[in-house]
Amino acid sequence: MFVTSPFARALVPALAAMAVAAPAIAASSADLKAVESHLAQTQTMVAQFTQTDGRGRQLSGTLSLKRPGRIRFEYGKAANMLLVGNGKTLSFVDYEVGQKSSWPVAKSPLSVLLSANPDLGRIARVLPSSDPRVVVVRARDARRPEFGTLVLAFQKAPGAPAGLRLEGWTAIDAQNKKTTVRLSGQRYNVAVPESAFSFVEPKRKK
Repeated sequence: MFVTSPFARALVPALAAMAVAAPAIAASSADLKAVESHLAQTQTMVAQFTQTDGRGRQLSGTLSLKRPGRIRFEYGKAANMLLVGNGKTLSFVDYEVGQKSSWPVAKSPLSVLLSANPDLGRIARVLPSSDPRVVVVRARDARRPEFGTLVLAFQKAPGAPAGLRLEGWTAIDAQNKKTTVRLSGQRYNVAVPESAFSFVEPKRKK
């Protein structure tokens, strides 16, 4: 747990609030509009990431994002696998066992980050934060709960798109499995080649 970072100080209490005090959430239309503006102004982003699953296991690597619909989690030499979105489909590729799983980007919690025109007013709420420099947003489409929930944490930062820097998120799938991603070294609207969102098909192990 990243207890010393603004990301953790905001996101961990927010997750607790989401679980036990959802009716008390105070929406902030200004903050929500700022998040919408941030997403609209973010054409690309590259960053380092640390991913933590529900069992506390961690993997690190490089994230490349290009809206709409394209994302790549490059896990590096420590894990022979990839998670890649090519605009329409997310694919988890495990080269170690020679398997690939794919599903539509639109049916993933990450669709909030990757949508061309995210409508946060309908699906998102601003969660309470004890730090005025941090904005935490919970996004969940009540019409499609099977798509899961995304809790995003932003740091107010002049010079970042719409004055916000994405610090990370927790994705919660339909089976209530949580995956938390913490970002560092974020760079916005830099050149990211289309080739970043392709991959070599895995070879099935005999």
